[in-house]
Amino acid sequence: MSTPQDWDLTRTALLTIDLQNDFIHAEGAYGRAGQGAQAIADLPDRIAPLIKALRAQGGHYISAQFTLVPDGKGNPLIAPHLKKLRPFLTKGDFAPGSFGNQLVDTLYPADFVIEKVAYSALYQTRLEYIMRAAGIDNLIVGGIVTNGGVASTLRDAHLRNIETVMLTDGCAAFRDDVHDATILSLGTVTHQMDCAAVQSWLEEAA
Repeated sequence: MSTPQDWDLTRTALLTIDLQNDFIHAEGAYGRAGQGAQAIADLPDRIAPLIKALRAQGGHYISAQFTLVPDGKGNPLIAPHLKKLRPFLTKGDFAPGSFGNQLVDTLYPADFVIEKVAYSALYQTRLEYIMRAAGIDNLIVGGIVTNGGVASTLRDAHLRNIETVMLTDGCAAFRDDVHDATILSLGTVTHQMDCAAVQSWLEEAA
């Protein structure tokens, strides 16, 4: 693998996973259910400067947003494991075009938005099509949760020979020990840098 400092930043995108209102906003699905973590709430402010710096170098910002597709009656099609894990999810949550499905204000708008129905942003989505069409080769990845959507996306990218940087403090989980264990387990499939190091890299590239 090349080092990130060798990347063409015009062919690089920052990809965030699930930083949307239903997960983070107080009036979103998780907020209404009292589900949350400070480490997750802190992510948008930490990532926003990186998006600005990468765009200044001609790069892109892609937001992947978890989506529950409604059936004909508007009821969400929820996978059985998710329904058991999050029984509070109900009609209208994570629905396409809804407030909850939208990217949080701190990061809005993205250059491209990907609706995803599973953990990985590469599973049955248009992300690879957009990458090819926009000339994107490499991804800087952050978001939630570290052991779910972030890990799945990074592993899928690795299988597709897409080089990535994992933002080690630009992703979070509901438990710090799970976050830390996931970072350790992903060391062989992705470059790993904290947000300050990526900020320095992007600024030095200027």
